[in-house]
Amino acid sequence: MGKIMAVCTSDRKGIQKERQKEIVLLEDYGIDKDAHAGKWHRQVSLLSYEKIEAFKAKGVDLKDGAFGENIVVSGIDLSSLPIGTILKSEEVELEVTQIGKKCHHHCEIYKVVGDCIMPREGIFTKVIKGGILKAGDELNVVEE
Repeated sequence: MGKIMAVCTSDRKGIQKERQKEIVLLEDYGIDKDAHAGKWHRQVSLLSYEKIEAFKAKGVDLKDGAFGENIVVSGIDLSSLPIGTILKSEEVELEVTQIGKKCHHHCEIYKVVGDCIMPREGIFTKVIKGGILKAGDELNVVEE
């Protein structure tokens, strides 16, 4: 079982995201009002709380969303999940579509933070069933 630690959005791609009270996920679209929403395979990004904390232990002070992640999750080794894995929280269902990503040039996140763990540790999902998510909600792996 995992726990959602933060939910974040941004209105532009390639920048740090801002923590939100809650997010509205729309089926086969992504997060309402997030720059990455659309009909494609990387609608929602997730990053492990534990990986972020390990990075912060190097002496870097970061806010939630610093790596461009939409959802910060504790208790699940996200980057080890196979493509096709289903994650569920209440009515929301997400399908893992990509592990990591290629970073062809350094984004704003890299310029501010000096590194970006999203290409190595982040996962991307599409929204199978929409709903509302907020910090404190459980997130479970229901199918691998």
